[in-house]
Amino acid sequence: MTHLNLADFPSPILLHGNYRIAYRDPAAIYHEGIFRLYYTMIETEPSGQIYMYTAMSHSEDLVHWSEPKFLTPRDRNLNFSSPGNIIRLQDRWVMCLQTYPRPGGEKYGNQNSRIWTMESSDLDHWSEPELLLLKGDHVAVDEMGRMIDPYLIESKDEPGKWFCFYKQNGVSLSYSCDLKQWTYYGNEQAGENVCILNIDDQYVMFHSPENGIGIMRSPDLRKWTYDETVLTFGQQEWDWARGRITAGFVLDCRQVRGVGKFLMFFHGSGPKDERTIFDTHACIGIAWSDDLKQWHWPKS
Repeated sequence: MTHLNLADFPSPILLHGNYRIAYRDPAAIYHEGIFRLYYTMIETEPSGQIYMYTAMSHSEDLVHWSEPKFLTPRDRNLNFSSPGNIIRLQDRWVMCLQTYPRPGGEKYGNQNSRIWTMESSDLDHWSEPELLLLKGDHVAVDEMGRMIDPYLIESKDEPGKWFCFYKQNGVSLSYSCDLKQWTYYGNEQAGENVCILNIDDQYVMFHSPENGIGIMRSPDLRKWTYDETVLTFGQQEWDWARGRITAGFVLDCRQVRGVGKFLMFFHGSGPKDERTIFDTHACIGIAWSDDLKQWHWPKS
């Protein structure tokens, strides 16, 4: 890859929503020279009915992106969405995501929202979603409670032990050694859409409070301290994100030739609060950092 001059990007917006499309909840991976961006795509059909999908686009330069490719079915009883991240497990890729049922036209996903995974051999073609019993096999599916916005991370101290974080009672977490049998492990006060990196033997969590991206740190995934900083980037100058910035996903590209930085993908809603325009106009934006402390973004 040739050097990417991020500061010269024509816009901080990677995918631009409009009156009938919203792009939300980004998750990204870089593999064999290609950036793949997975996201929630919300489409308002001519009839006025609204459907949610997990979709993807790919790019070699972070500027030019392929047209959205739907990975999940058109079904308001499911509305697969909010891809959390993609991990490598043995010989396959695994993506975690949610269902967000809105069968009666509800504004938000109902109490049947749950966490699922899909698998792939090539990052482009994905298996049918599989439900995760995150409270354990002994808890019935209809008693698990509403859970959304998953993220998978492997323990730095116990390789092969995976934790799934998800929004429920703040942020809850469960663990598994095979992504099949799960044990509930407690909860912590945090916002939604968590993303966790293991940096210098410390976990750094990015999460979304009411507005902006908050940061928390932990040595063990249980005891967390809160940074005072809440990242809002250029929100004051961005009509497209004036309502809310949220769902930050950080991709460690320090070892990617031509990048050499952390990249944050996020979505912005505006100019009104996203409670007003939840299903339209949301855009996916980009920012970057050398140290996860000072952040930069295209100024145009």
